Amino acid sequence: MKRSFVLVGALFGLLTSLALMAVSYLGNLLVNLPFLPFDLFDWLTRRLPGSVVETGIRSMVAIITALRLGPTASTAKLAEQIQALGLVAITGVVFGLVMGWVAVTRRNWLASTGWVGGVLLWLGMALVETNLPQAVPNLLFFALVWLLVLLLGWGWLLYRIMDNYAGDTALLTAVTSLARVPTLTGRGSLTRRNFLITAASGAAGLVVLALGLVNFRRDEPATSGQVNPVQAPAPTYNQPYGPQYTTGPAASPSPAELASRFDPAPGTRPEVVSAKDFYRIDINTVPPVIDGAAWRLAIAGLVNKTASMTLDNILNHASVSQAVTLSCISNPVGGDLIGNNFWTGVPFKDILAEVGLQPTATWISFMAADGFYESMSVKEAMDPRCLLVYAMNGQLLLPEHGFPLRIYIPNHYGMKQPKWLTQINLTNKPAAGYWVERGWDMDAFPQTTSVIDTQAVKKSSIAADGTLPLGGIAWSGVRGIQKVEVQVDNDAWTPVKLRTPALSPLTWMQWRYDWKAVPGSHTLTVRATDGTGALQSDQDAGPGPLGATGLHSVNINL
Repeated sequence: MKRSFVLVGALFGLLTSLALMAVSYLGNLLVNLPFLPFDLFDWLTRRLPGSVVETGIRSMVAIITALRLGPTASTAKLAEQIQALGLVAITGVVFGLVMGWVAVTRRNWLASTGWVGGVLLWLGMALVETNLPQAVPNLLFFALVWLLVLLLGWGWLLYRIMDNYAGDTALLTAVTSLARVPTLTGRGSLTRRNFLITAASGAAGLVVLALGLVNFRRDEPATSGQVNPVQAPAPTYNQPYGPQYTTGPAASPSPAELASRFDPAPGTRPEVVSAKDFYRIDINTVPPVIDGAAWRLAIAGLVNKTASMTLDNILNHASVSQAVTLSCISNPVGGDLIGNNFWTGVPFKDILAEVGLQPTATWISFMAADGFYESMSVKEAMDPRCLLVYAMNGQLLLPEHGFPLRIYIPNHYGMKQPKWLTQINLTNKPAAGYWVERGWDMDAFPQTTSVIDTQAVKKSSIAADGTLPLGGIAWSGVRGIQKVEVQVDNDAWTPVKLRTPALSPLTWMQWRYDWKAVPGSHTLTVRATDGTGALQSDQDAGPGPLGATGLHSVNINL
């Protein structure tokens, strides 16, 4: 029976952990206090060994892709959020096991165990909170007090529950049957009503958490620049966008040239994606939401004049708009962690010219509001296509895409391009980046990739003349695409039509192949040749640490 009681303690630990997380969520929703599970998860993932993180990312992407669970970026974020909740739930089970064991072996220690457990958990969370970037730094004291109340309250609640039922030899039967149990110790009895109240509290917590996850998913594309309604509004920006509004060395061809191109094959992914559909990969369970009016960009180090720039300062500079393709280094062959749309910002070299570089300044390090960091060379920063970006598709960046400011560096994966920039420091030596320190490549140059958009490969798509239109994209960073070829089964490689010109020198190239369909089962494979004449690698390699390589294939049955 002692063993059974200890296991029931685990059940109560789980149920009360759900209630704890629900109250923590409400505090976050109402007054921006920390949401305990997400903060704990974010802190933990920042301290795991790089090999563990890489394996986790690779496994998650592979599972999402294999099971077709949905868009990789949003599905992965939801999975991370569920893991964060599970981490606290497991903590609750362990806490409950300990309380159950104490209740049947050292009952006079039960109250002390509850209080000490709450204090120890609070000390752990205090370590977490003081080592995470704070969206609102002056709330740290209140956050710590709030967590102390929550965790001490959790320990007290478990003590009261376990003390109330300790010594009741019919407990396990009562939990199973929900029948009234007579008092054996004089300290109370477990009734149907009592157990239902505890279970209902856990169930209510679960409902609140589920609604919270839905709310997090829905609210991520919210209006930029607001942490809470009392803050001053961010500067507004809403400009038309499109090829005719691009400028600079990466300007798009004229609308007339683009309009003269052939139509993409049905089902080919759009040439331009909306901001809300652009993939999001970062180190946070939820994106930091920054007050655009209070935000400042600090520029210091080996400069002639330090600066603290507001968003209005940035917006008042001469801007450049250009169509850009960006890909995550974790994107698998044929994956969807890649996007293409119009970005607007200030050439980085113009900002550096304002502050003035000292002769020894050769490297630049960046710090972001979420604690992310990276570096680049001053030489690359002089590229006029390198922008401090504040707008995407004609509107200020959404919170999940880096509001108020991010950087675009041509010819690199997204891991080299921080969002939510807060500090720029000029130095005389390179500094490792967040993902570089965890084993990813220092340069992160894009691998040549090509994709068959599988939604286009359907029997119903066969035209009246017997052709099946195939289509997709090819991309190799700034190197461009010279040729795309498709292979059917083991036949010879056949060159396909490129939808030239590309939207800009920095974007993917769409392609089309009107294949004379043959009944039966077939394997279709695509490969690309970049602008330098180098053929895409056919060696299968996972995303980390250099970026995925290999050829994309799909199977069809006609």
